Amino acid sequence: MTDPQPATGPRADCHRPDADGPLPLLAVTLGDPVGIGPEITARTLADPATTALGRGLAVGDAAVLRRAVAVCGLDVEVNAVGAPGEARFEPGTIDVLDLGIAPADLPWGTVDAVAGRSAVAAIEAATRAALAGEVDGIVTSPINKEAIWAAGSEHLGHTEMLGELTGAAHFDTMFVVRGLKIFFTTRHLALRKALDQITEERVASSIRHATTALRVFGHDEPRLAVAAINPHGGEGGHFGDEEITVLRPAVEKAAAEGLGVVGPIPADSVFHQGLEGRFDGVLSHFHDQGHIPAKTVDFDGTVSVTVGLPILRTSVDHGTAFDIAGSGRASPGTMAAAFRAAAGFSRCTDRIRAAYGTAAAR
Repeated sequence: MTDPQPATGPRADCHRPDADGPLPLLAVTLGDPVGIGPEITARTLADPATTALGRGLAVGDAAVLRRAVAVCGLDVEVNAVGAPGEARFEPGTIDVLDLGIAPADLPWGTVDAVAGRSAVAAIEAATRAALAGEVDGIVTSPINKEAIWAAGSEHLGHTEMLGELTGAAHFDTMFVVRGLKIFFTTRHLALRKALDQITEERVASSIRHATTALRVFGHDEPRLAVAAINPHGGEGGHFGDEEITVLRPAVEKAAAEGLGVVGPIPADSVFHQGLEGRFDGVLSHFHDQGHIPAKTVDFDGTVSVTVGLPILRTSVDHGTAFDIAGSGRASPGTMAAAFRAAAGFSRCTDRIRAAYGTAAAR
């Protein structure tokens, strides 16, 4: 295995807010109207510390947002608009692109087809605005899969829906936690099935996609580490041979293509090394391998970014929390982190379009 060295390559400034330009305009979907999405959106967009970084336009139902404002005890006005250009972005006001689908009296914390239809419509409206250049990016609240299926959607979730809406040929999830970016070879699969799908070509392809994403999101000379799968990196094949038969050949293939990649590095140390600054990103191989270290280090601060889309999209990385919806107790920490990340990454939109525009992606 290659001995990792500190990452010292130059970084692009697209990840830094532009102090001289207008604040980025971000569309923030309310998510499922009977989950915690409206509450965490209301708290985030009512916080002057957050909105000092960007102009947030809620997307969903004005009636739902007003109910969330009341539940949270916020002293703000909800201003319903019909288009992004009508928003005022005044102190003490939350502007919302009103879809007029869900009423304010839907029962909290229940699977509801109307709520699902509202959630889907918000994603569609925010995506259209981003593709048209009316907003600089979108930030998404959690949706409930059963509710969107009840509303007729056939998508597994947000990411697949956004892929179809934008015409993206390939898309991945990138976690960002304290500056480190974490990628996944596989995600929503049973562990046994995920291990079967970790092939040399799939890992090599994941390395290429991760390296592209690192460049797009601010690293001109990206340094990517590939995590091992087995304990101690397999101990020369005694604890498993995937490092020898799959991971190392994939790393060598990618390195021969000129990519800045090292590994495989034992998973119990590679994330720590990344957080220390040795790498810009880490490629993990299955869902929990990447989720557990990120969320243990900073649960509220871990942000999900969908890479491969021709638009900027960040998201909270938690669910609708039906058990506490309507109580006003939901923490807005993850939503505030996703909003801050989108405000920062909004300077990368030209790179995002260039790398992931429909024509380029295909």
